Amino acid sequence: MKVILLAGGFGTRISEESRFKPKPMIEIGGKPILWHIMKEYSFYGFNEFIICAGYKQHIIKEWFADYFLYNSDITFDFTSGTNNMIIHDNCCEPWKVTVVDTGLETMTGGRIKRIQPYVNDEPFLMTYGDGVCDVNISDLVKYHKSHGKIATLTSVILEQEKGVLDIAHDNTVRAFREKSITDGFPINAGYMVLEPKIFDYISGDDTVFEKEPLTKLAQEGELMSYTHRGFWQCMDTKREKDKLEQLWMSNNAPWKKWK
Repeated sequence: MKVILLAGGFGTRISEESRFKPKPMIEIGGKPILWHIMKEYSFYGFNEFIICAGYKQHIIKEWFADYFLYNSDITFDFTSGTNNMIIHDNCCEPWKVTVVDTGLETMTGGRIKRIQPYVNDEPFLMTYGDGVCDVNISDLVKYHKSHGKIATLTSVILEQEKGVLDIAHDNTVRAFREKSITDGFPINAGYMVLEPKIFDYISGDDTVFEKEPLTKLAQEGELMSYTHRGFWQCMDTKREKDKLEQLWMSNNAPWKKWK
């Protein structure tokens, strides 16, 4: 089963770094967050990736072009007047990576539509290239297969950030308490499993996947939720990037299941 990664947006909310590189290439612990997401999937045996690139897509291609070089011990031997390269050891992943330029202004649905020829008539995994999670992807896939619907998304509970007030009709505060997870609401965290019929719900480049396609699927009863109560964190802002960096550097990154 192939993994589709959306990595083509401008990342304007974290422009401190995204003006130099695509947001999925912003580093956490010296590696792009895209690499962290791919390592998550690889841990569960999913090693074939299709990256929907767009903004500064050449940076993604160049990074993977040099990946083997950066992760190997190499001798460059020029003594014979030629450039002989000897590979001693490498720590590369068992990955097959296809990077597709899905356009600069293309919406999320349009990007998915554009990689249809690379997916063929097979179900596939899909997520956004700017969030990490400790969801059990094998269990997610099993759940998707069990219900037979077109799409499954992973939902997480977004906690309230402030205290909770109970306010009467006359504006008197009847009670106050600190927030708890039960005060939160579920949101789409990505980490989806999709049947190839999903392409029929996407009209073209202007289609926002989270609007028309998912709305129609929900109306038809073809969209299921896999509720995840563990860790999930997107990287929309510098503050969120710093939070992920702190978790990684303290060896307390919940999404890191690999050795």
